[in-house]
Amino acid sequence: MTQAYNRFAAYYDRLMADVDYARWSDYLIGLLEEGGVLPGNPILDCACGTGEITLRLHRAGYRMTGADCSAQMLEIAQQKARKACAKIAFVQQRLQCLRVHKPVAAVTCVCDGVNYLLTAEDAAAFFASANHALQQGGLLLFDVSSAYKLEKILGGQTFGEDDPACTYLWQNCFDPRTKLLEMRLSFFTPDGQGAYNRFDERHIQRAHTQEELAEQLARTGFSLEAVFDAFTKCGPALESERIQFVARKNSVVS
Repeated sequence: MTQAYNRFAAYYDRLMADVDYARWSDYLIGLLEEGGVLPGNPILDCACGTGEITLRLHRAGYRMTGADCSAQMLEIAQQKARKACAKIAFVQQRLQCLRVHKPVAAVTCVCDGVNYLLTAEDAAAFFASANHALQQGGLLLFDVSSAYKLEKILGGQTFGEDDPACTYLWQNCFDPRTKLLEMRLSFFTPDGQGAYNRFDERHIQRAHTQEELAEQLARTGFSLEAVFDAFTKCGPALESERIQFVARKNSVVS
């Protein structure tokens, strides 16, 4: 894994300020309730980042655990939880190696977590670990940035923003052979003396197809209940940029 969200973690929320987390969490709560997972149930929120969705699900009445591979992101999430007097456990875990003390009613993975799994085998390992973490009949909710978005919207593009706290340059390159999007990010932060400090991160995401993910889910003990154009109840279109999956554990995998 080349992406670590190390120094970037401190600036992540600022750069994600335009994300409507309230809408996102409301959408997830609707899917959970429709799937029979009501407030009061335990949920494992994977790739939780700085905890924005985790905290909102906690406020909705769910008993939350947040997991992420980045210690720096988890530190920020813990600070938010302490400030909100929210009793949430945050643990450092990779998606492929989830561990819980007791099985949970749902596993959630929001905002591209599965895209960071760079092979079909990695995706299957995540689904298998989620299977082990779930109660029988539990829900797995995850989304992906679509292959269309990674190749056509992000691939070959350069983005940037000049923010007083952090200026960044984001360069993308998509390889249609490997289905991998390489993102090179350079950050420039003021040092308080009229100059800037620079740091760089390299992130890679995979363009998983709906068919590939459905196959891996079936192999790891899940029934795929629905696939949506994210934030709707409509099926994905050819130009959908984010796709939401709803799967239910129907058997235990070894």
